[in-house]
Amino acid sequence: MHPRVIPLLLACLSAPASSQIGLPPVDRTVGDVTDRLGRTIDDAAAGLDLRQPIRSASRLARDRVGRLTAFVRAHQDRVEMDDEGFPARRGIVLLLDPDAAALATAAQLGFVAGGRDQFGGLGLSTTELAVPAGMSLRDALARLRVAMPGKTVAADQLHFPGGAIARTATRGSTRSRQPIATPVGVIDGGVGVKAGSSVTRGFARGAPTPSDHGSAVASLLRRAGVSRVYAADVYGTDPAGGGALAIVRALDWLAKEKIPVVSISLVGPRNPLLERAISAASARGMAIVAAVGNDGPSAPPAFPASYPAVIAVTGVDGRNRALIEAGSALHLDYAAPGADMKALDKAGRARTVRGTSFATPLVAARIAAARDRDVAGQSLRATLDREARDLGRKGPDQIYGRGLLCGNCRE
Repeated sequence: MHPRVIPLLLACLSAPASSQIGLPPVDRTVGDVTDRLGRTIDDAAAGLDLRQPIRSASRLARDRVGRLTAFVRAHQDRVEMDDEGFPARRGIVLLLDPDAAALATAAQLGFVAGGRDQFGGLGLSTTELAVPAGMSLRDALARLRVAMPGKTVAADQLHFPGGAIARTATRGSTRSRQPIATPVGVIDGGVGVKAGSSVTRGFARGAPTPSDHGSAVASLLRRAGVSRVYAADVYGTDPAGGGALAIVRALDWLAKEKIPVVSISLVGPRNPLLERAISAASARGMAIVAAVGNDGPSAPPAFPASYPAVIAVTGVDGRNRALIEAGSALHLDYAAPGADMKALDKAGRARTVRGTSFATPLVAARIAAARDRDVAGQSLRATLDREARDLGRKGPDQIYGRGLLCGNCRE
């Protein structure tokens, strides 16, 4: 039975929608899971044997809980669960729009103000507050919210890649396409030189460091015709990479560089800082495209795909069937190829890929192509709708969105 018709048996689970698929199930040892998750973004994205059948929706949801719990256990020095049960940077609270009174209140409670970020490209600011020794992140958030009810405080919640890359390289070809001049930004892991980024900037410890996942996403943009790719590495070599603050820093950089289209193949929980940043970037004309993840339809809504200003993307296989592992979002805009295709790894080798991660840059490429034709603002959606191929029941739906874009972009 297609999981789209399976009841949402586990929707009440509070665990986040990390979106790697194919990692060991819950009933295996924690050590086996953490071996895969504990190194870099590539290990998180490369664990899937693409020859194996995808698990049921309920199994995907159970696996999500187990692997994220194991991830936190493996990196207790850098990561802990926040008050909503999502992995976040250990001992750090983000204070949005800090002022002298709020900082004084935090200091009285024992919090130490760290670096302040002034996001000039987005009109936002935030300060990192170090949690007092011995206090959990959960308790820290609760105390600050009681002490300063008029301010917004949040954990620096982590986001995870939304796709899998086969371990072995294969032969692949790339079709020549009409060049797209509009630049596209990628917020992901680092991009290898052969995968085709034009400019790379790091926003995490050890960044920029080439990754297979980020390289695959960038190579698909190139395959779809994008001539200039600006790559923001929010992972580097840090187990606590992919945090909301790193993603906002990347967005701010891309906004200052006047990059009009941004592809984000990452999934995490709702975060007030990231939500404000995306809203601000969108209001300034940036089109942001994000993947719905691969934890199945029983997973909680994926973010940033679920933010209202974001174009949410799902994936289809080589027969234009919805990926059965595709996650959910509060809205769904378009589908694009996400399986039965190849992309380049960090060394420039072709590998089989699968996941909504890899559909997302293809939609971003079509948006960039529309920008090339001076299509912007309210007419952008109409342009994409005219190009999209309707799949499933007639009209927009929750399986394919408003239709398939870049259907010929597999080769």
